[in-house]
Amino acid sequence: QVQLVESGGGSVQPGGSLRLSCTTSGFILAYHALGWFRQVPGKEREFVGTIAWSVGATDYADSVKGRFTISKDNAKNTMYLQMNSLKPEDTAVYYCAAKPGPWSIDVERYIYWGQGTQVTVSS
Repeated sequence: QVQLVESGGGSVQPGGSLRLSCTTSGFILAYHALGWFRQVPGKEREFVGTIAWSVGATDYADSVKGRFTISKDNAKNTMYLQMNSLKPEDTAVYYCAAKPGPWSIDVERYIYWGQGTQVTVSS
C-alpha cells in the first residue's frame, strides 16, 4: 500500500523557518520523482519543488528559489522541504506527491499524494 505522510507544519513569523518531512512507503523510490505542492483555499494547487530520487537533482518554482531546499534521506525513505525566509504568501497546505519516471512541475502527472500539512506565516 502506497503511503506518503507529511509532517512538520505549523505557525511561524515572517522571516522564520520550518522543515517539512514526507515519509514514504509502498513503492520503489528509485523509480520515482517526488514533489512538493501547496494550495490555498479557492486557488489551484501549485508546484513548489521536485526531486529525482535516484540522482538527487532538484528543481523549484521561481517563487521559492533561494529560500526553499529539498533534500532526502535514502535510509528513512523520507523527503524534506527546508523553508527559510518565510513570507505570509507562503501560507498554504503543503502536500508531497510522487510519480513514476522523471520529475515534473505538472501537478496532474503525480499519482500518489499525502494528506497535507498546514503552514501559516503570520505576525
